[in-house]
This record gives sequence, C-alpha cells and structure tokens, in this order.
Amino acid sequence: MWDYEKRLQYPVKITQTNPKLAQIIISQFGGPDGELAASMRYLSQRYTMPYSEVTGILTDIGTEELAHMEMVCAIVHQLTRNLTPEEIEKSGFGTYYVDHTLALWPQAASGAPWTATYFQSKGDPITDLHEDMAAEQKARTTYDNILRLVKDPEVCDPIRFLREREIVHYQRFGESLRIVQDHLDSRNFYAINPEFDTNQDCGCK
Repeated sequence: MWDYEKRLQYPVKITQTNPKLAQIIISQFGGPDGELAASMRYLSQRYTMPYSEVTGILTDIGTEELAHMEMVCAIVHQLTRNLTPEEIEKSGFGTYYVDHTLALWPQAASGAPWTATYFQSKGDPITDLHEDMAAEQKARTTYDNILRLVKDPEVCDPIRFLREREIVHYQRFGESLRIVQDHLDSRNFYAINPEFDTNQDCGCK
C-alpha cells in the first residue's frame, strides 16, 4: 500500500534536551487533536467513503499524518534522550519516567492517555468530512499554542512545518466536501434525504 522511505518528512535536529517542552509537544502524539488520532480517523473513514477521489485524499492525508506522528515522536525523543535522574526530577518529568522511562507513549499534555474516542468515523461522507475539517483546525490551534510557548528555534522549525500541513489538509478536505456535494442531489443536502424523508409509509406510527 505504501512506499516507505526511511527518513522523516521534514528534518528534526534538536541539540539541547528539554523535558519540559517534551511534556507539551507530546500532546501532538497522543492528545485529543494529535497526529495519532488524525491518522486513525482518516484511514478508518476511507473504507466507507463512496467516492474514489475522496477515498484517495483520505488515504493520502492519513498516510501523511503517520509521517507527522513520526516527526512529533522524533522531537519528543530528541528533547528527552540521555536525561539524568537529576534532570528528570528537576524538570517534573518524573511521573512520565516512572511509567515509561524515556520511551514514547501516546498521551496528552495533561497526561491523559490516548483513546479512540478522540476521533469519529460515522460512515456518512458529509459528517465525516466536517469532522475532518474541524480536526485540522483544532490541530492547527494546538500547534499555535505550542509555538506561543516554545522559543527554541530548533524545535519551532519542524513545528511550523507541521502547522502549515494542517492548513493544507483543511483545504483539501474542503475540496473533498465540494466533490461530495457535487455527487448529491441538492434536495437531500442537510435538510432532506429521500432515503428517509419521503411520503412512503416507513412503518412509523
């Protein structure tokens, strides 16, 4: 299904560890609007998308989100590698360290573990695409918040790249929504769906 190149989509080269920053950025791995949820959302929704062009877009973006998850994990790893026990304790990274050492584990900045409830896969193309557009904007806002808090240029550089991709994904899902609308009868968009809202007896009393 994929051709995998053993390199990051965008380089991550962080020379100074900073576990405090890692605790913030890890939210884009396993937080409610992170890359893990995004990849699972789109790669799940594509199976019930009735239009092949939009299925392709979901596959493309879902695959790219896996690459973004890889970048976020590289950032967190480089911010925490080779920490001493003293550095861990001083930075407040100890609670994470006790459970996971310095391994990557999906959680939000708040410490809440990743859950599949972070994303929706409804099977209705309009519903799913609105979910996707909202997800991209929430991820963009999260990256905005990270950039407000992070001043290290080595960290900000890949974060800015990730933020820009959220904007591109939002635009592509907007295009996908227009494709879906073009395939639908104008009468059944939002208000009326002939499958349910006809004068035929549906057995409801």
